[in-house]
Amino acid sequence: QVQLVESGGGLVQAGGSLRLNCAASGRTFSSYTLGWFRQAPGKEREFVAAVRWSGGSTYYADSVKGRFTISRDNAKNPVYLQMNSLKPEDTAVYYCAAFRGDSGSYYYPNTYAYWGQGTQVTVSS
Repeated sequence: QVQLVESGGGLVQAGGSLRLNCAASGRTFSSYTLGWFRQAPGKEREFVAAVRWSGGSTYYADSVKGRFTISRDNAKNPVYLQMNSLKPEDTAVYYCAAFRGDSGSYYYPNTYAYWGQGTQVTVSS
């Protein structure tokens, strides 16, 4: 059974930092595009960041560009999200996700076949 499990969420003051981890079981994700999404109460799930497996190209939502960094190591914890200069509007449940290969659109949730259960990030003002 393939599972993705996020960790590292929590409560932080505005301007602080958190690092989210995504652990994988059941398979390795070395040939998968990996992404992070988030969903705030009453809002749709939105793209945050993604990294391709070949070449390691990274992509970010405009709202997090320059503050968040996605990285991968193709091991048991295949993807991380370093979040700096956090803002109250970053408050949401954060999900890691994966789809095989590089050809799909990293931006749309429907492209991703595997999802974690989410981890809560709360940024206080």
